[in-house]
Amino acid sequence: MPPKYSRPDELPDTPPEGMSSEKYARLKAEAQAPYKGLRKFIYGAVGASGAIGAFVFFTELLAGRDMGSALPNLAVQLGVVALMVVLFRLEKKD
Repeated sequence: MPPKYSRPDELPDTPPEGMSSEKYARLKAEAQAPYKGLRKFIYGAVGASGAIGAFVFFTELLAGRDMGSALPNLAVQLGVVALMVVLFRLEKKD
């Protein structure tokens, strides 16, 4: 029976018998940062949504329609995009 490890950083550096070192490295990275790919996808999707919203509110401002609500909405959308960029960069550092 294989040994049980309570934390991912306790895993040995050498792969088990019969497993390639590339696959073992990928599995070990996934154990240390689970769902990293999913989080990056969500950051990208929410950031793209914010960019589309910012474009819509920017065009409303250019057209001069409902400027009282378009400007705060544009600021919110730009804030969402900025937050997603920061989170994506923080995720990339690890």
